[in-house]
Amino acid sequence: MTRKKETIDIGKQAILFSVLADPTRLKLLNLLSQQQEPNALCVNALAYQLGVTQSAISQHLRVLKSAGLVKGERRGYRIHYFVSQEGVFQAQEQISCALPVKEKTDTGNSLGEARK
Repeated sequence: MTRKKETIDIGKQAILFSVLADPTRLKLLNLLSQQQEPNALCVNALAYQLGVTQSAISQHLRVLKSAGLVKGERRGYRIHYFVSQEGVFQAQEQISCALPVKEKTDTGNSLGEARK
């Protein structure tokens, strides 16, 4: 049973890393994370600020939404986007599980010294 859970977690982690691997998506997340929820941005504003086409922004937002990192809210004719705090917390948890940080021991050997 534990083996199946590990496989599922690794699959989710792989998807998350592939979503975050694209520089434009990282720029989008960075830009959206600077916005407060009432001041969310629409596709036009995001495209203008990043210098990318609206269709490219829409495709990247679709991927980010499917990963749970971005939410959209309809306001009139447009949908405004913002970062999903819950999705970010889950992503942080997935990343920390994939790359656990071990406490530094006091042996004096750092990674750089070990390679010499």
